[in-house]
Amino acid sequence: MGFLDRIREVVEGLTVHGQSTSILKIKAQIDNLFMIITLGDMLGIPILPPYYSLRLVPYVFPNIQNWKRYMLRERDFTDLVS
Repeated sequence: MGFLDRIREVVEGLTVHGQSTSILKIKAQIDNLFMIITLGDMLGIPILPPYYSLRLVPYVFPNIQNWKRYMLRERDFTDLVS
């Protein structure tokens, strides 16, 4: 890689990094909302009838354990600030 390629990467990092991290945070929030709506009855939040939730289980099965761990972990003030 040449010098100009390095400069281009630095400029891209300065301009796009903030946007990409905010997009990833929004995607994670949307994924959590989807999981709460479809599988909230696992946490005691019945929103969607179980029939529709069961039809979606094969598609979200790989994410269930990580989602439950994320939703049930303890949080403090520093988690809300960042």
